[in-house]
Amino acid sequence: MSGPAFPVLPPGFRFGAATAAYQIEGAHDEDGRGPSVWDTFSHTPGRTLAGANGDTAADHYHRHREDVRLLHGLGVDDYRFSVSWPRLLPGGTGAVNAKGLDFYDRLIDELLTAGIAPTVTLYHWDLPQALEDRGGWRVRDTAEAFAAYAALAAERYGDRVHRWITLNEPYCSAFVGYAEGRHAPGAREGRGALAAAHHLLVGHGLAVRALRAAGDQEVGITLNLDRVHAASDRPEDLAARRRAETLHNDLWAEPLFAGRYPAHEAETWAGLADGPWRQPGDLSLIGTPLDFVGLNYYRPICVSAAPHREPDPERRTAVDVGVAETDPYGTRHTTMGWPVVPSAFTELLCDLHVRYAHLPPIWITENGSAEADTVTPDGLVHDPERTRYLADHLQAVADALASGVDVRGYFVWSLLDNFEWARGYDQRFGLVRVDYGTQTRTPKDSYRWYRDLITAHRARTKDARRTRTQLEP
Repeated sequence: MSGPAFPVLPPGFRFGAATAAYQIEGAHDEDGRGPSVWDTFSHTPGRTLAGANGDTAADHYHRHREDVRLLHGLGVDDYRFSVSWPRLLPGGTGAVNAKGLDFYDRLIDELLTAGIAPTVTLYHWDLPQALEDRGGWRVRDTAEAFAAYAALAAERYGDRVHRWITLNEPYCSAFVGYAEGRHAPGAREGRGALAAAHHLLVGHGLAVRALRAAGDQEVGITLNLDRVHAASDRPEDLAARRRAETLHNDLWAEPLFAGRYPAHEAETWAGLADGPWRQPGDLSLIGTPLDFVGLNYYRPICVSAAPHREPDPERRTAVDVGVAETDPYGTRHTTMGWPVVPSAFTELLCDLHVRYAHLPPIWITENGSAEADTVTPDGLVHDPERTRYLADHLQAVADALASGVDVRGYFVWSLLDNFEWARGYDQRFGLVRVDYGTQTRTPKDSYRWYRDLITAHRARTKDARRTRTQLEP
């Protein structure tokens, strides 16, 4: 098909697509599944756009075979999906839901039959409500419960799943959920959110140990680290950038890859950060070596110094760090309002490569764009902006590879249009359009472009191997 030129990626580079359980599965109260914090949050008036919820979503629970056929038609090597913790353990701990276990057995077996390798994310924000009722990620017990859940999943699926992701975007779980209140559970806290951030990392470390004990081959975590720019060279804006880097990046990457807490946390949180939730040995646990790190990237951010911060620590939230986001990029925006700056993607990858000597190999676990698709009378779906976004960002990955960054693969977000959290169904990220009234799936132009990119990559790799063989003495 016509469209942007295909970026050239090296032999062995893998292509995939990604989804998340609460965003696509539906069947929120079927076959023994318990409620999650997102069920509670989305059913609370005023929390989501137009009162949307994930009760049905894209009905993947009942249509997973159709969705695997779409993946097979796309030609992907890998499919990243998340397991619903409350579908396996309705109460978060305790009794196991056999029907929930069986669903993911069916999905994994369908994928393997189609020649697609499953990449399983254990936590994509759907904490069992029963655990939130006991303190959620603010308390260490939740990290221990997460490790037990990871062990259960590994025991059941570890014979067929060989790549595991512990957490997806702990920044969002801790700060968008417990400090901003825009996501479940909808809290606006200071110490509670910072405790949640730490316990998420502790839970990650405990889960890594559980997965390794089960003999699983590849274990990693997915972070949404940001490329942060300062609005100017003024000292106050550069200081704001340091605080934003601490909030968005250093709080996660420093313990994981450098064995230390962030250097500027006291300046960033004015005494809130170093709380009683940190225990001896936590840094060693959190920094357990990983086989890979997943990165989710959509846009950069630019910050300037905010006029003030809340002086009372009892009222200050964990995201009140004295920064204001600006938008100096002068570029196109997606329908999420995010600036499209592919070069910042390369900058982020190269910066991580330089900064952390022990950074594991990178997988791009999410990248994509929400766009206003055009549906023609004959049922075609045109989305040239999304196709261009994918082409430009895959080229950004290729540029990082050329600079020596070890990137192993790329998952487009997302296979399907889905429930976009607090934004409900207003934003469409999918390569496949979902008519939420009929659940009809329609591949978009971007689906066909990505399929053709994968086909061209394999043909080019095969030709290169053939040429090498012919040149060998």
